[in-house]
Parts: sequence; structure tokens; C-alpha cells
Amino acid sequence: MTKLETFLDALEKSQTPDDIQSSVEAIRDAYGISNAVYHAVNVGPRPYAALTYSPEWMQYYHDRKYVRVDPVVSGAMRQFHPMEWKQLDWSSKGSREFLGEAISAGVASQGLSIPIRGPNGQFALFTVNDNCNDESWEKFSEEYKRDMMLISHYIHKKVVDIFVPEDEQTLAKLSPREKDTLKYLSLGLNRGQISEKLKISEHTLRVYIDSARHKLGALNTVHAVITAYSKGLLSF
Repeated sequence: MTKLETFLDALEKSQTPDDIQSSVEAIRDAYGISNAVYHAVNVGPRPYAALTYSPEWMQYYHDRKYVRVDPVVSGAMRQFHPMEWKQLDWSSKGSREFLGEAISAGVASQGLSIPIRGPNGQFALFTVNDNCNDESWEKFSEEYKRDMMLISHYIHKKVVDIFVPEDEQTLAKLSPREKDTLKYLSLGLNRGQISEKLKISEHTLRVYIDSARHKLGALNTVHAVITAYSKGLLSF
């Protein structure tokens, strides 16, 4: 089994917040990185986090109110796509001070953060980071970014299962064709290839994509695919 398959198999058995914490630690160890973090702002009755940062750093972050100058947080509030830390705006004095403190505390200088939005206004953030050089991080990101995207949304789904009563969870009902369309998009097929596989015109394919996006409340196709994953609507 691949690292991803091994992790997802273990995650599926998670039933408690402690199990999620163990899963986050397992991600760090399996992928050989410094830290992994899942933070849900409003999934349950109170914010929930599973992470590998030290308690001392988390208290220091809170005491210094670094959330106000953390470019990862501000960036996550504005977009849906994965964010490479190097591409964020660290130009302000407060952000530079925060970054220096974070690196000294072992948070690491390279990072990838993935915003997660649920169907009922839920918001969470998944982050992995490391202290490797630029070349090594670029290689890691190219090889494992898709893994991290899938992992982030599977963790979120499991956290929702644990904290949100089943009768309060809402699932979009996608047609088989809509599911097939999103599945093939997630596998990297272009629209022409998908049309050929499903034996439909590209115009009809666009109708399925737009319909799926509307049902999932997604802003774009990538968001639709990720949302479908996070709700467990796609199977392979």
C-alpha cells in the first residue's frame, strides 16, 4: 500500500479526537516532515485542533495574538486553493517578526496550507511544514501536494463525523453521471478525455459539471471536486 492508502485506512478507524491527533502525528512521521496541523474553527461546539507543534509555541502564539499578522490565516480566509508559504505576503514588520519567532520555535520555514470549507459555513485549515531547503520542499510539494489535499479533506470529514450529529449533516445528492465527471476530473483527465469515456458531448459534460458545482455550493470545478471528496461522495 502507498503512504496515502495506509494513512486513509487507519483514519477510517478513527472514532475519537485522540484518534485524530494520532493520525496527524502519523502524517508527520510517514511523510518525514517537521509538523502537521489540522485546525477546525467552527465544526463542533468549540474550536478543535490536532497538531504536532509544542504546547509552548501554541500558548506563545495565542499570547502574542499572532493570528492578526499570520499571512497563512489571512490567506486562508480569502481563497480555496492550497497555499505555498513562500508565495504569501510576509512583507509587514509584524509578519516578519512572527515568522522569525515561529522558525525559532521549530515551526519550520517551508509550508503548505490547505483551506477547507464545509457545506454549512464550516471552516478548517490543514498545514504541513518542514525546515528543508527550497529544492527539497519543491520536490516534496510536487510529489505529495495531491496527497495532502486528499488527506486534509478526509480528516475534516472524520472530524465532522465525530463532532456533528448525523441528523445535522447535509449531503448533496449527485447523480451517477455527476459523480463520474468529478471523479475523472480529480484524476487529471481533460474534458475531451472525459467526454470520450462517458460517451457524451462536451456541452453535456459542462452541464454535469455546472450542476454538480451548484449542488455542492462550489465556486469552481476544483472546489467542487474537493467538496465531493470531503463529503465522501466519490469512490474509486
